[in-house]
Amino acid sequence: MRYELYYWPSIQGRGEFVRLALEDAGADYDDVARRPKGMPAMMRLLESRSNEYPPFAPPFLKAGKLVIAQTANILLYLATRLDLVPKSEATRLWAHQLQLTIADWVGEVHDTHHPIGGGLYYEEQKAEAKRRTADFTANRLPKFLGYFEQILKRHPKGSEYLLGGKVSYVDLSMFQMIEGVRYAFPRTMARLEPKYPRLIALHDRISARPRIAPYLRSPRRIPFNQEGIFRRYPELDR
Repeated sequence: MRYELYYWPSIQGRGEFVRLALEDAGADYDDVARRPKGMPAMMRLLESRSNEYPPFAPPFLKAGKLVIAQTANILLYLATRLDLVPKSEATRLWAHQLQLTIADWVGEVHDTHHPIGGGLYYEEQKAEAKRRTADFTANRLPKFLGYFEQILKRHPKGSEYLLGGKVSYVDLSMFQMIEGVRYAFPRTMARLEPKYPRLIALHDRISARPRIAPYLRSPRRIPFNQEGIFRRYPELDR
């Protein structure tokens, strides 16, 4: 199967969670909007009236005749095909539950710099962003980190991943979350990280994986920037 991933070509964003799964598995895929004339192709598919199950927004994945949208839904589809989740139904649902929790976390990160609305510039909601971020870094960020740290802590010794002894797509997504909040809130994360040693160790294991490490050094890995979900505004990171 050759997969087609459709996402904005200049940001990591939500599409990066899918890219990491595809890269780790060595899957054959095309990051469509990054190729010449890829953006018009993405918009044609997004706006097509012939699609029985139209996506609301990128990212979406084309797999044969299927068009699948929403990051967690795409990963749910890919995971069994890429051997990134155990086959038991209970474990697959647990992995999906964790991924949906990560999706909630992603939304809260986005809302630190756009608390009023995505249609307004950051500078138009700066005061609200400072207030929202103060609560996020003091309360919500530690709550998310603590939840996933406790999941790792309850596993038997030697089980180093969120589902136990074998890496899953949720671990790849957790790597991306740590990378993202480190970029957006470096001072805050420097204070918090010692409290979550298992999560940081998980991040480091993922970064060293045989296909992930070269991907991170390659031009396929788009740098963080001020257009994506994870943005660095020094005035928000206190």
